[in-house]
Amino acid sequence: MQNDFAIKATRILKEDPNVIGLAVGGSWLTNEIDEYSDLDLILITKQKVSNSIDKMLEYANRLDHFLSGFTGEHVGEPRVLICLYDKPLLHVDIKFLTLEELNHRVETPSLLFDRNGQIEKLLDQTAHHFPFPDYQWIEDRFWTWIHYTLLKIGRGEYFEAYDFFSFLRMSVLGPLLHIKNGNLPRAVRKVETELSKNDLEKLKLTLPKYEKQSLLNSLKNAVYLYKELRTTLFDNTVKLHYQVEEKVMTYFNQIENN
Repeated sequence: MQNDFAIKATRILKEDPNVIGLAVGGSWLTNEIDEYSDLDLILITKQKVSNSIDKMLEYANRLDHFLSGFTGEHVGEPRVLICLYDKPLLHVDIKFLTLEELNHRVETPSLLFDRNGQIEKLLDQTAHHFPFPDYQWIEDRFWTWIHYTLLKIGRGEYFEAYDFFSFLRMSVLGPLLHIKNGNLPRAVRKVETELSKNDLEKLKLTLPKYEKQSLLNSLKNAVYLYKELRTTLFDNTVKLHYQVEEKVMTYFNQIENN
């Protein structure tokens, strides 16, 4: 159904003289699309469209059976319109870019339509770059994050503590585990299939129940996993905060024994 939608979208959008081309990224590029996949379209235009939500919605509405759409500020990308279409029900992300904006990209998309070969020429002359985590940035923050979570557990604010684990997996553990396993650091995307069995089991140990001891056990497992990954991945240019770590883990013992 993703292929059918892409073909129809190409036929409709290529009639617009402001459209330079249409491309597709994401799972399409790795031939991993299945019935649960969304479709990641990239619409390249002469005049900028992403500066107007009304213009973005107008383009999205041209495609058949549009249900709803909203911009992607919550994922750090306001140039993306996150859409839901019907018949069949399909999630489609449409990123609105100018040709110049396509210079800066995390992947090189597959072209569906390219007016006058402009996009192919640009892609041949430039390279994509997927952002990798800054190890020093993580180490500078990690132990303060652990301390903050201990405060929440100690006070009995378990929901806030529980939410922290998701952040930690998305921002630290997931990306580092992916790098260890030779993957791009895409948070926790497809960890079930792209991590070794042993690494996946260690990540599962950071899933707590809604109770104090479970939260503490999961937090301790997160610390152990981070330290293991730190040893495996970080080089000697990363300054490790051993003194902060010691103070925080002492406080950890106090909270656990209260």
